[in-house]
Amino acid sequence: MERRVKVYLTDIRNGRRLSEETPLVFKADKSGNDGNEGHVLNVYDQVKYQEILGFGGAFTQAAAVNYKKLDEAQREEVLTAYFDREKGLGYSFCRLTINSCDFSTEMYSYDDTPEDFELKDFSIARDREDVIPMVHAAREKASELLLFASPWSPPAWMKTNGKMDKGGFLRADCRQVWADYTARYLQAYEKEGIPIWGVTVQNEAKAEQGWESCHYEAGEERDFVTGFLKPAYEKAGLGDRKIFFWDHNKERAVDRGLETLCNERSRAAFDGMAVHWYSGDHFGALDVFHRLYPEKLLIASEQCKGREKLPWESGEAYAHDIIGDLNNWVSAWVDWNMLLDENGGPDHWLDEQLQWESITRKRLERGLEIDWKKEDFRKLMEEEGIWFGESPLLCDHGEKSLHYASSYYYIGHFSRFIKRGAKRIGSSVYTSDLEVCAFQNPDGSIAAVAMNASEEVKKVVLRFHEEIAQTFIPAHSIVTFVF
Repeated sequence: MERRVKVYLTDIRNGRRLSEETPLVFKADKSGNDGNEGHVLNVYDQVKYQEILGFGGAFTQAAAVNYKKLDEAQREEVLTAYFDREKGLGYSFCRLTINSCDFSTEMYSYDDTPEDFELKDFSIARDREDVIPMVHAAREKASELLLFASPWSPPAWMKTNGKMDKGGFLRADCRQVWADYTARYLQAYEKEGIPIWGVTVQNEAKAEQGWESCHYEAGEERDFVTGFLKPAYEKAGLGDRKIFFWDHNKERAVDRGLETLCNERSRAAFDGMAVHWYSGDHFGALDVFHRLYPEKLLIASEQCKGREKLPWESGEAYAHDIIGDLNNWVSAWVDWNMLLDENGGPDHWLDEQLQWESITRKRLERGLEIDWKKEDFRKLMEEEGIWFGESPLLCDHGEKSLHYASSYYYIGHFSRFIKRGAKRIGSSVYTSDLEVCAFQNPDGSIAAVAMNASEEVKKVVLRFHEEIAQTFIPAHSIVTFVF
């Protein structure tokens, strides 16, 4: 009985978007001078690596506000696009924010009463306005959705700088109340019917931002978890919740791991490390971390891009990172905002006054005058290279339309075909112009993804268990083989 290979292709230039193509047929590999030796993509199921938890994005307040503004048909389209296993991306692993983040309409916490150490005024009522309804709707589409939550900052009164933005540190005398606060958050969401699988201690623990942010040195993060957070969770009956450290860029992942997991107590307290992509690839750092701490999970917890200039630009950046991460022990990959508007927002941190001042200064340095009353603020931002947010799905409230970025389709080549519980298996390919990864799903099926980011069509001879199937992968395209 001949074995067929299903082929799914995204080739933006030729209108192919997660399109099912004519299947390939495996035939015996005659292993001779048949012209195939120089174009092989091998898949090896004899070796297995990490297990996959899933793929997803973030339920930011910005995404939830945009979702709420859509009409019923568009909301259904968004949910299907992201969470339907057959028609959409099949998202199964997503992120929440504890308190507000940069992509919120305003800065807020769940208890702004100064020195409220007993948390008498704690309430997640703010999230019931937009975030919680979107999560409930998503869970109706994806009942096995796993959620993890990350804080950008404790309430201002718990911080050394007295405000949620511009960094600062957690006050030493607020470590217990902050641990209790996040435990209360998990309990409150569970009462809403939304169980949360895990948390990261702090988003971008080394960054001082113009929006919600908080510093933790490695020792501070370690001691906070071992001395306060982990005991608080156990006391509250939340001892099975996963706890991840760092939640920041990969270039310092190994050093952070060495400092954080430096003794048996801390090694037992953390379930793994979360990483971002903003300082470059550093895939090798993930491999080193895994070899040092093979029992720890690695999750890619946030990545995003500005508006794409080429029709495949965002997609290729995403797929490059996904392949590099998955080939280096990452078990889950999570995008940032799921739904932004035509202006890349809403976001409270984009202070137009400050941006105008920056743009004016840059233009004056080049001898250009600017008339604030006549200029288009967002157009000037693009011209000056100021970041303009993008999500895989964008909504234009003026046009009442939804737009799909290339990243949407490229993510789908992984999330739709690599199921939870899949294990990465071995692969090799004849050229660095093709980036490749392969997985065996719980049902035994194999999904192999290959991206061609070059300007040339690439011949590929898919090879598995001494059988081969020949095809071609167009320039600037991505393909998933399922067999």
